Amino acid sequence: MTAIGVPVRGPTALGDDPSRFARLTWTLAVTQFKLKFYGSVLGYLWQLMRPLLLFGVLYVVFSVALDFGKGLKHFPVMLLLGVVLYTFVVEAVGSAVNSVVERENLVRKIEFPRMAIPAAAVLTALFNLGLNLVVVAVFAVASGVPLHAALLQAPLLLAGLVAFALGLSLLVSALYVRYRDVRPMTDVFLQVLFYGTPVLYPLEALPEDLQPWFMLNPFAVVVQQMRHTAIDPSALSPFELAAGLQLGVAAGIVVAVCVVGYRVFRRMAPRMAEEL
Repeated sequence: MTAIGVPVRGPTALGDDPSRFARLTWTLAVTQFKLKFYGSVLGYLWQLMRPLLLFGVLYVVFSVALDFGKGLKHFPVMLLLGVVLYTFVVEAVGSAVNSVVERENLVRKIEFPRMAIPAAAVLTALFNLGLNLVVVAVFAVASGVPLHAALLQAPLLLAGLVAFALGLSLLVSALYVRYRDVRPMTDVFLQVLFYGTPVLYPLEALPEDLQPWFMLNPFAVVVQQMRHTAIDPSALSPFELAAGLQLGVAAGIVVAVCVVGYRVFRRMAPRMAEEL
């Protein structure tokens, strides 16, 4: 408080200059991406091996041993795509949780748009997603997946997924500054998200009366529509599986997560240096 009782204004979430926020986010993301592979002989191959190894284990267990993908077109490609999309969400949200705390020295000493920190974590994960999707595309072509005009929907679906991940990242990164229980809670949530989404199992393996309810999960909607769009047009789309109510709820969840995440981060941003 000043002498006349006017609150002192601290650093904000976005700052006063959007271009400065965008440049700072880009610089932080590029730096994080480069440092991640600095000094590594294999470089990006380590980043690629994580989803590929997880895909290999899940494919052997659920496709070969349990035969979950029997009768489905291009089930291995569907599984790999789901793993890659889930890896993006885990990497974006998981790295954003403690991103502000990890940059404590920067937050304490410099006034800058605080939201650039978790936004950079999501952008770094998006860089990796782009590279991983190239591998998925090569694997899909090698597996005989034909190209479809519906592929044009893919950028919109990915944009929705990025918005969902960004909203979650803003929320957990802001709350983690004050409440350290947020980290294990986030890990549990990401595990539930994985098993509540048709990634390692096809939606057709579930009872028909349960299938529409899975479309309440925004991530499940993206995965199922990506499968319908990019891999197998004959697969049921979310619009065929669920009524407008379920899909409306899923869209509402994405919007709510973005709004709540931004508002919480904006409210806590001026006092983050004091909380650390």
